[in-house]
Amino acid sequence: MRRELSRADFGAILQALGEHGVLCFPGQALEAAELRRFSMRFGDLQVIKGVPHHEPGVPEVTILSNMTVDGKLIGAPDAGQSWHTDMTYAQTMGFVNVLSAFRVPMRDGRPLGGTEFTNTQAAAADLPAAVVDRLAGLTATHDIEFYWEYMRREKGSKRPPLTEEQRRQRPPVHHPVLLRHPITGRPVIYVNPGFTVRIDSLPEAESAELLRSLLDHVLQPNYRYVHEWTVGDLLLWDHLGTWHYARPDYGPDEHRLMKRCQVMATKIFDQDFLRESLVTAHAA
Repeated sequence: MRRELSRADFGAILQALGEHGVLCFPGQALEAAELRRFSMRFGDLQVIKGVPHHEPGVPEVTILSNMTVDGKLIGAPDAGQSWHTDMTYAQTMGFVNVLSAFRVPMRDGRPLGGTEFTNTQAAAADLPAAVVDRLAGLTATHDIEFYWEYMRREKGSKRPPLTEEQRRQRPPVHHPVLLRHPITGRPVIYVNPGFTVRIDSLPEAESAELLRSLLDHVLQPNYRYVHEWTVGDLLLWDHLGTWHYARPDYGPDEHRLMKRCQVMATKIFDQDFLRESLVTAHAA
């Protein structure tokens, strides 16, 4: 990935991402500028204003780490430590997370801090027809504050409460419960435990019951995979078709350092971009 990808190679990666949800390229850890350049092929990159944990001079690259320098954390130590899908709380959805591994905690020769995934595309394929019919046309409410307060309350996160300005900038949004994946054309279950507050237009009790049944369905073991990190891994995953969870099974002295770009779904629903990328891959 340190060389520029051909259009055919990029198209092949895009197709594989839609089909499999998670891709790993060993021995390809990219530094900030390379990581940004590679990630931009997939869409616009998120820049979180007011968050200090990013690569100096490269605000599109976030640092995820429990390491300290001069007594100060250099990264966000508790990022991802609960089942969720990034950016469902935004009007423009997240599409791809691109993570580059520089330090992986080890204990007794075993890697810690693995990332667990579950496949919402496969889970949707197994829904009974009656449930699919029931979900047709329904939307759900997603809210960043729901997840933020859960992390503070249940996980002991040191993050401060969201300010009024932060809440104003990121109000609750609504997305379809069943979303058609732009690459495969297959449905995905687009709710998640982190950000989804309720299913809209249903009575409270019915919404809670239906949402809980969908979350439990997606979390069945047969849809899940754990990535055990190795230094040098470049990992990509598709937010539209997966949830993820960063296992907090390591201590403060067991160091983990990742660099991340968050790609927004600003290109992937564009039919011209998709057609050109995938046709190029198939032609090769």
